[in-house]
Amino acid sequence: MAGKLPFERIKRELFVRKKAKTDPKFGNNPNERPVPELLNFGVVNINKPKGPTSHQVSAYLQKILGVAKGGHSGTLDPKVTGVLPVAVGRGTRIVQALLPAGKEYVCIMHLHKEVDEKKIKSAMKKFVGRIKQLPPLKSAVKRQERYRKVYYINILEIEGKDVLFVVGCQAGTYIRKLCHDIGVSLGTGAHMAELVRTKAGPFTDKDMVTLQDVADALSYFKEEKNEKFIRHCIKPIEFAASHLPKVFVLDTTVDTLCHGADLKVPGISMAESEIQVGDIAAIMTLKGELVAIGTAKMISKDMVKKENQDIMYLEILLD
Repeated sequence: MAGKLPFERIKRELFVRKKAKTDPKFGNNPNERPVPELLNFGVVNINKPKGPTSHQVSAYLQKILGVAKGGHSGTLDPKVTGVLPVAVGRGTRIVQALLPAGKEYVCIMHLHKEVDEKKIKSAMKKFVGRIKQLPPLKSAVKRQERYRKVYYINILEIEGKDVLFVVGCQAGTYIRKLCHDIGVSLGTGAHMAELVRTKAGPFTDKDMVTLQDVADALSYFKEEKNEKFIRHCIKPIEFAASHLPKVFVLDTTVDTLCHGADLKVPGISMAESEIQVGDIAAIMTLKGELVAIGTAKMISKDMVKKENQDIMYLEILLD
């Protein structure tokens, strides 16, 4: 049974403030971006192997592509595998927008004693919603209790003491600790035996590539001038913002934003629905290019109705 992260549940409409055309002389469609630009302004959905740290995987990718910068979205323990988006070159700034995005994992939890299936299902249901967690001893954050949201837990199979389940959760939720707490709730004890990340924001296990895939694709591009495989491996940076609501700006607004001005109502052409005050949103050109990430100061409907007011504070500029 598949679950959906919060952004996957929202159906957005497009509100139009001012119909406009974009000048073909400036910029280009992200999907038509030249490969050299893609190599310096893209993101790769790596299938992280067991063994190396997330930082090491990012470093390996930098070396393969010959780029100076690389940044991953959300640390995975060395023994954990699966979805690890790595932004390269100038694209590393998008990592901040990916870090808080929802995550999904497939996990094998090993119970320390056999338990009736009904009792297991009942106990795990209690961990859906807002839960309190104390990060494990080995963690990258301060060890104090904090609240996290678990969006869904779907049990796939129970075999003896092993429970295979899929969980969708807020970033920063520790699945190892979740398994431990479920074990405490059952009165048996439990630990995480295996973990694979299957979603990180818009990235899923369906479009992962290996480091070897990237190396082969780059070699094929350089030797055969064939772009098909390198374009499959490296996504335009815009893909990393596809989970965010979007505000589309006029061509004449882009230069102003790139000089650090906040976005005002007269500068927009369209805005997607369901944007609330305080939401993080992507500012796009009419060609679909990502200009910046910002924090909304008004709701979607007001963006297309009000006059000469600030719409968003710019948080991340990707000019």
